[in-house]
Amino acid sequence: MQVSTTGSVVPERSFAANARRSQIVEAAIETIAELGYGQASFARMAERAGLSSTRLISYHFAGKAELIEQIVSEIYAAVGEFMAPRMEAASSSAGLLEAYIVGVVEFMVAHPTKMKALLGIFLDFRTDDGGRSYDEETEQTTVSRLEDILRSGQVSGEFRQFDTYVMAVTVQRSVDGLPFLLEGKPDLDLRSYARELVTLFDLATRREAS
Repeated sequence: MQVSTTGSVVPERSFAANARRSQIVEAAIETIAELGYGQASFARMAERAGLSSTRLISYHFAGKAELIEQIVSEIYAAVGEFMAPRMEAASSSAGLLEAYIVGVVEFMVAHPTKMKALLGIFLDFRTDDGGRSYDEETEQTTVSRLEDILRSGQVSGEFRQFDTYVMAVTVQRSVDGLPFLLEGKPDLDLRSYARELVTLFDLATRREAS
């Protein structure tokens, strides 16, 4: 049994139900990545998933908002799983910053469809009350993790003194803006891009030799 967010007990889904939900999520990701969020209707998703009716989507998800929530949750989980060993292997603040930059870019290389769909959701999805998937709280959580790395480097003497918020936001925008860059330059060498970013932020954060 599982416990819902409201505290009530709900039955676990069957293997077949979980498989169908995963199928729908993957089809939704591919549809949003290809057509954009605004054009990604249940009909389009059902067609891509090979479903006979949109009712099969509605059976597994209460509505589009729940489906989008599941997509975002699964992509975040995939990013976290991908990044964890890279971050754990770093032994310094500079190493953590490099691992973060390279890791995010490498995830985009490995999963371009997921990242394009996620960007489309962040830009265009709204809940009934006007809420967004990427809101102020999400932004603060993401930037705070980078600020922690930067502050640690300042304390240890690896990094010079600078405004950690400004630097963290600049690092984050340099990687989460990649899907936009790829729209205009689809042949961009992302691994070279990552190396240049590592060099750029190494020079920007490095403590001057005394």
